[in-house]
Amino acid sequence: MSYYINLSFLSNKHDNPQLSAEARRILSLCEGVMEDDIAKEAGGRLFCPGRDVDFNISHSGSMTAVSVIRGKNMRTGCDVELVRPRAKAEEITEEFFSGGEREYIEAQGEFDLSRFYIIWTLKESYLKLRGLSVFDMAGAPSFISREGSLAFCAVVSSALSLNVYELTGGAGEHYILAAAFAGTDVQQPEIRWFSQESLVCKSIANIKAAPSPAETVSPKI
Repeated sequence: MSYYINLSFLSNKHDNPQLSAEARRILSLCEGVMEDDIAKEAGGRLFCPGRDVDFNISHSGSMTAVSVIRGKNMRTGCDVELVRPRAKAEEITEEFFSGGEREYIEAQGEFDLSRFYIIWTLKESYLKLRGLSVFDMAGAPSFISREGSLAFCAVVSSALSLNVYELTGGAGEHYILAAAFAGTDVQQPEIRWFSQESLVCKSIANIKAAPSPAETVSPKI
């Protein structure tokens, strides 16, 4: 079993089709996955039928991210976001984030944009792992414990690991990246770069959740 987060930073601004093409280039290089090998689940999530490999794609700004996990019945989801002012970020926080998450974002007395994106990417990566979308954000669990630390606050039916990173570059680039892996206990996925330029990658958190006896009688997430 193996798990990776594959990254590519294109120094010039690119549009979504070019970033999507970069994601497919990465898949072809690291997994031999070609366009004809990819299908869509009912909800639109991409996958490789008949292969014990799962992947997920995200892009923002000039960054493309592709999370990959090899193994039977394994799943992954990822989300990368360029840290920049976002319209209605405070309204989104108020409507879709838990009270603990709101306190985490505003812990210093003002709205912390980086912390907003930490919570956002965690929720997105988890939703994408499940084949859901941003429109299901209201149903995502809280990612802040009662003690105020990053955590996964829901019952699971199989092992779940989430990793959050901050990516920064000399020209002021600043991204938040989260990747989720389900079906196994992932300690720390390998980061692999597929571009000439790479950013400084700092791990923010490794969040784990494991099944417990209580999950046999509680709603499963």
